[in-house]
Amino acid sequence: MRIGVPKETKDNEYRVGLTPSSVSELIRSGHELVVERGAGLGAGFTDSAYEAAGAAIVDGPDAIFENAELIVKVKEPLPVERWKLRPDQILFTYLHLAPDPELTHDLVGSGAICIAYETVTSPSGGLPLLTPMSEVAGRLAPQIGAHFLEKQTGGRGVLLAGVPGVPAAEVVILGAGVVGSHAAAIALGMGANVVVADRNPEALRRLDSKFGGAVRTVFSTETVIREIVKRADLLIGAVLLAGARTPTIVSMDMVPTMKPGAVIVDVAIDQGGCCESSRPTSHSDPVYVREGIIHYCVTNMPGAVPRTSTFALNNATLPFVQAIADKGWRRALREDEHLRAGLQIFRGKVTSAPVAKAQRIAHLPVESALGPLS
Repeated sequence: MRIGVPKETKDNEYRVGLTPSSVSELIRSGHELVVERGAGLGAGFTDSAYEAAGAAIVDGPDAIFENAELIVKVKEPLPVERWKLRPDQILFTYLHLAPDPELTHDLVGSGAICIAYETVTSPSGGLPLLTPMSEVAGRLAPQIGAHFLEKQTGGRGVLLAGVPGVPAAEVVILGAGVVGSHAAAIALGMGANVVVADRNPEALRRLDSKFGGAVRTVFSTETVIREIVKRADLLIGAVLLAGARTPTIVSMDMVPTMKPGAVIVDVAIDQGGCCESSRPTSHSDPVYVREGIIHYCVTNMPGAVPRTSTFALNNATLPFVQAIADKGWRRALREDEHLRAGLQIFRGKVTSAPVAKAQRIAHLPVESALGPLS
């Protein structure tokens, strides 16, 4: 199969779909790799490293989109890329379609077969291609929040750890999943007082056991959220419903009750955000102030550490890329229910029920799209 790796075009996105070592693995399996010039530079991978691995280097994205059967990216295609997609071309990347009707419309119109990293599942019920970036984003969130709490960035002028005689900052984390647990670990390590809210008692028990009671856990209700939001110096949104739009946990009227100069880091912004006051931002313009509260809502947080993120992502995605390339998309999807869970758009139809529900549009069940699975 001819596999193409274009350079990412999202604002300050320096990750790349495949590392040179991943390219080498695929070439050893008999596949042809085409990489856009400069695609890996932001993550520290030179064009010569890709050439040494056996890839062909081409100038510009057109040669990638015109010739590749499988496009491997990191982030969703921007408008200029969507029009380059061809019918039956396979796109494998993060999509986060639920809050983005325009992207959904364009991908439907392309006729391409679009598989989203974030909804590929594992035998244990996890999300193996989302998990590594959730880990990165969770670990980034407290240090980003700590930075914007500094006075020169507009924050309250609070040190997360405090000092002897001065209390540590209050970090409130909404969600006890992968993002929330990693954010809690880093916030604790930075010396903050941490409280995590979730509606899953088992998730709260796991956190309590993991941190030996150092993290306070609370069952999430509207009344509880209203109270803990008031006390937060840093609020981290870590809520996820796989493939669906994130529910609003912090309503607009709660935001003014927060401490002036407090910070919200809404990691859930890729799926719409869990704070009603949140709107997408970029690495080049990461924050805005609303109701006196600093909002950080960058939609590609792990892009801030592209080398770490690219290796972590490739460790998870390579087996699936290999399966698609070795077997062809139809056989790979039919034989692997976990990869099949990632199918979002198929030849002009939405195959994801959560996306269809979020956008109030019709959807074609995956089984109907692919035909008999056995």
